[in-house]
Amino acid sequence: MVGLNFHHLRYFWAVAHEGNLTRTAERLNVSQSALSLQIKQLEERLGQKLFERRGRQLVLTEAGKIALDHADVIFSTGEELVDTLSERGTDRQRRLRVGALSTLSRNVQIAFLRPALKELGSPISVQSGSLVELTKRLTEQKLDVVLTNQVPLATSDTRWLSTAISQQPVSLIGAPERDLPERTLEEVLSQEPLIVPSRDSGIRQGFDSLLDSLGVTPNIIAEVDDMALLRLLAREKAALTLVPPIVVVGELQSGRLVEVAALPQLRETFYALTVPRRFPNPALKVLLERMSELAASEAPHA
Repeated sequence: MVGLNFHHLRYFWAVAHEGNLTRTAERLNVSQSALSLQIKQLEERLGQKLFERRGRQLVLTEAGKIALDHADVIFSTGEELVDTLSERGTDRQRRLRVGALSTLSRNVQIAFLRPALKELGSPISVQSGSLVELTKRLTEQKLDVVLTNQVPLATSDTRWLSTAISQQPVSLIGAPERDLPERTLEEVLSQEPLIVPSRDSGIRQGFDSLLDSLGVTPNIIAEVDDMALLRLLAREKAALTLVPPIVVVGELQSGRLVEVAALPQLRETFYALTVPRRFPNPALKVLLERMSELAASEAPHA
């Protein structure tokens, strides 16, 4: 099967954005008949009409709108390719492509993205998914970075670079009604129903070690890894939730939730996962440096 002629696609793309065949022909310094022929050949190749005429204007058909969406991506990616490989990243900002673990706290994601949104001026795209899905896209160079609280094991053909971007303390959070005074940590842990992350979580592993050291048998009524769901469950009055306060900072500030017990022994570390690249995104380098400095300042000092 004959492949797509990108010369034809380029002419279609120009006419689609201009909306007028005559003006486009003048701008491209080609005859109107030659331009019409290029578009006709593209339509024959695709087997679809791309334009319909309304007076003097050319209006995209449904197939034309789909073709334009793809053409926009193709030519934008082409420009990005030239800029990247010619190392002109400072002349034209490259899109920062971020992957975020679907269970990750939105507050952590926002803290990472805020400098890019406010200061760097780089266009940003954010995708969510499982760690397997996101690391696959990362190795295929479809993402620049993955935000996660888990670091996958290195393989023979993949070397992960993990930068700590935030280290957050962990607490038992609950509704104000559950904040009963004058109880020891051991009493809270043994008497209160608890909602905690699963055993695959770094928080949970530290929490289990803490329980063992205190000789406490907890009443765990649910195990949840999704921080968005943990945030919602923390608002319920049925149990205390083991979670970094940053996840529920709005509720803590409003008084809807309270910190029943801080657990200074436990900290949740969030990472920016990357792979070695010859042409890394310059905006990402700036972000990682800033977030790494912030994480170091959050770390507990001896």
